[in-house]
Parts: sequence; structure tokens; C-alpha cells
Amino acid sequence: MKEQQLHIVSFDVPFPPNYGGVVDVFYKIRALHKLGVKIHLHCFEYGRGKQKELNKYCESVTYYQRGKSKAKLLSKLPFVVATRKNEKLLKNLNKNGYPILIEGLHNCWFLDELKPSKRFVAVRTHNVEHDYYLGLAKVEKSLFKKQFFLSEAKKLKAFESVLKKADVLLSISPNDTAYFNSKYKNAKYLPAFHSGEEVTTKIGRGAFALYHGNLAVGENNEACLYLIDVFFKLDYPLVLAGSNPSKELIRKVNRYKNISLSGDISFTEMETLIADAHINILPTFQPTGIKLKLLSALYKGRFCVVNKSMVQNTGLEEACYEANTPAKFRKIILELMKQEFKIADIELRNKLLLDKFNNLGNAEKLIDLVF
Repeated sequence: MKEQQLHIVSFDVPFPPNYGGVVDVFYKIRALHKLGVKIHLHCFEYGRGKQKELNKYCESVTYYQRGKSKAKLLSKLPFVVATRKNEKLLKNLNKNGYPILIEGLHNCWFLDELKPSKRFVAVRTHNVEHDYYLGLAKVEKSLFKKQFFLSEAKKLKAFESVLKKADVLLSISPNDTAYFNSKYKNAKYLPAFHSGEEVTTKIGRGAFALYHGNLAVGENNEACLYLIDVFFKLDYPLVLAGSNPSKELIRKVNRYKNISLSGDISFTEMETLIADAHINILPTFQPTGIKLKLLSALYKGRFCVVNKSMVQNTGLEEACYEANTPAKFRKIILELMKQEFKIADIELRNKLLLDKFNNLGNAEKLIDLVF
């Protein structure tokens, strides 16, 4: 069999896999490596550092500095694209004719230069990006950041048409697949890659509810503030876990004895919290892509309570409890407090997750498309 070699261009260093986008990239790399694909990883480094762990799964790893000059705010390109425009990257990709997997619209500035050609180029779409940035603008408190997100949304919407040059778009959710097919006719649904290889949920009870995520992100901050309003009326502990909590969030948490913050904890500590919680509670107000934290909670945690925007059209509705108002969240929490997580609940998770969200199975689908 001919040796399969693939370039992957990542928007960030995909290790450690501790936030949504890089979770998908890292576990995709690991699954492809397990199936024998030789990966040449190109990634932008702007704070996460060079990571030796990636050398275990990649034939080569090349790092590029992200040029975050404020002058790039004036570019016609979105800032997230302009700051990744790097001629050295394009030169390295052109040293051979291996197919290319571009992670995110962020890295698509060179699609015009590579296409039209015989070279196969796939793009993994992690979101409908302009919708995502509009959502960030809605919850942003800083006027400067709000204007930045609105500007990015406008530029991303205009730039998005470059995706028609790709041979295939690998969309991360059914909703995104429908959107991209309506515009470019070249999208395939490829479910998210994630850390769960088997359902490891503990039976029995935990003693607290958990929300986890990068707390510096506006949508996650908003979700935490919302959950404080849910839980301050309950005699039940809520833990909010994740990096860089806002001053506003810290102040609000400090008002209530049953609510606590676990900020800037390690990947292992986060995994332990997810497993030990009685309820993983995950509202979102951004119905784009799929939230990797939902998969993590279902593979490793007990009861999972979400809102419609988190779970709709994921195929995972049956494994979650849905609430869309504070009163409904409180009602479900009070009911689940009295229940034990049972073997039958784990069997349901196995049925729903191991077919559709199987990393090796989905890596095989990716290989069939690319090679």
C-alpha cells in the first residue's frame, strides 16, 4: 500500500488538548497516527510553547509565530486570518504534493494560491465563524472588544467564500454541514474528535454540580453568570472550573457559600472534576459547531443537564436532560440530586457515543476522503 502522508495546518499548538478547537485537532492527529498516516504538522505558536508530546504522533512539527501586530487590524482580511499569513508556511507546503488538511477558516489565506490545482485540500470547519464572532460581540462588556468582534464577523463573512476552493469541507456538526452545503455544495459531516475512547462514567452519586470551560471566553463567562442565578436559590454546591475567570465572575461567586471557582487547574484536575461531579451542567448561548465539553461530560461524567442550544441536532439529546429557563434547571437539579447514576445510563451512552463519535472510525472516513 502506498504510504499515506498528510499536511495538517493548525491555528494553534494542539497540545495540551484543554480547549474546544485544539481537542478536535489533537485527537484527530492521534487517531490518524494510529491508522498509519504520517503527519506533517504546521502550527502557530503564540503562548502555548513547543510541545514534545506532538513528536510522538507526527513525522514533523513546524512552528510559526503568529504576527499579532495591531496594524493587521486595518487589513481587509479578518485579524485571525491576517495574523496567520506566513510565506514560510506556504513554501514548506509546496516542497511536496501531499494532501493538506486546513484546521479552521483562520488558516485559509493560501487557498487561493493552491487552487485551482490537482492537489487535494480539505478544510475542517470548526464553526460558522461569523456567527460565532457575532455571538461573542453580544456578550462582550468591553466596548473595544465588542467593536473588534463585530468587525471580525463582517470580515469573516466576506472572506468565507474562499471555502468554495476547497475539495471538501469537513463540518463538525449537522447544522454546520447544512449551512456550508447550502452555500458551497462541498461539505461532509465529520463528527468531532475527542478524548473519550470509552465511556468511563462512575455509577452512583457525586456531591456537586460542575460547569467547565475556558472562563476567559465571553460565552463561557455568560454561562457561569447565568448558572449563579440558577444555583443561588438552591442548597446544592456548584463548581465553576476553568482558566482566567473574569473579575466580574469572581465578585459574583464570592457572594454565595454554595458556589466556588476552580481557576487555572491542570488538565488532569479538570478530568477528575468532570468524573466526580454528580451533574455536569452545560448551558450555552452560542448554537454553533458542537461543544467538545459536552462530549467530555458524556464520556466521563454522570448526569448531564444542558439547554437546547447545546444539544439540538447532535444526536445526543437522549443522553441529556434539557432545560431552557432557570426554573426548569432548578427543577431538574432537585430531581437528579436524589438519583443514582446506573449501569443502564452507561449502556445508553455506549449506544449513542461509540458509533457516531468513534475517533478511529471517523479517522477512517477522513482517510477515505483525503486519499
